[in-house]
Amino acid sequence: MNYALEVNELSKNYEGFRLDKVSFALPEGFIMGLIGPNGAGKTTIIKLIMNLVMKNSGSIKVFGKDNREHEIEIKERIGFVYDNPNYYEHLNLQQIRNIIAPFYKRWDNKVFDDLVTRFELPLKKNLKKFSRGMVMKAAIAVALSHHADFIIMDEPTSGLDPLFRRELLDLLFDLLQNEKKSILFSTHITSDLERVADYITFINKGKIVFSNTKDEIMENHALIKGDKNLINIETKGYFEGMRINEMGFEALTSDVKSVKKKFGNSVIIDKANLEDMMYFYNQKQNND
Repeated sequence: MNYALEVNELSKNYEGFRLDKVSFALPEGFIMGLIGPNGAGKTTIIKLIMNLVMKNSGSIKVFGKDNREHEIEIKERIGFVYDNPNYYEHLNLQQIRNIIAPFYKRWDNKVFDDLVTRFELPLKKNLKKFSRGMVMKAAIAVALSHHADFIIMDEPTSGLDPLFRRELLDLLFDLLQNEKKSILFSTHITSDLERVADYITFINKGKIVFSNTKDEIMENHALIKGDKNLINIETKGYFEGMRINEMGFEALTSDVKSVKKKFGNSVIIDKANLEDMMYFYNQKQNND
């Protein structure tokens, strides 16, 4: 199997925060959602992949090549969308295109023009007059206009209205179906990923909680509800986190089969979504 991205034992130290031996891999032609609460380490990982900050240890390979040794070659094939694109506000989109295009051998004005039309963006209006949604659309148009093989997006839907978020997800899905591109999509809005992601990597407090196919993650996790009297030192070990009140308990498990064998019909088993998982795993880490 060929990989768009391979991260192995990656660490980065800051004052008050440590990215701790992070490992995960994204096969070519798939979408990976990188999820976690704000401050979990998502943006740090992306900055390390893009060689914008120096790692303390570990390795990063993009298209099978070291991301530092082959930085120019790799970045030629990457489309990068920041959570807050930093363009000169006094320029218009046509001027920005003219500045950026010469840096990419495969820049395609037709693709750019098609995306600008699709997103209904004005070419000659200064960016300082754009809304946040328009600025993000402009950043996406730039990122996709040089036939990038790997799209990296850092919180691209944060602060955007649901209509544009849906439009963006449809665009990413079309890209994957038609051109077999690879996509790393960092977000804390987990509902965006449940529609389109193939893989999910969850990071919290600088550590990987899980990294697997979305289908396996959804199959192995469930919400468990039952009488609070079922909870003791032994049974707590079946759960990744829980909350207890006078009505009973609600908990997350990552081992549905074992819970069924232990509790039988004395509990209710419901599907868990990614937001449930983030909540309960975070609660468990806070209590450990």
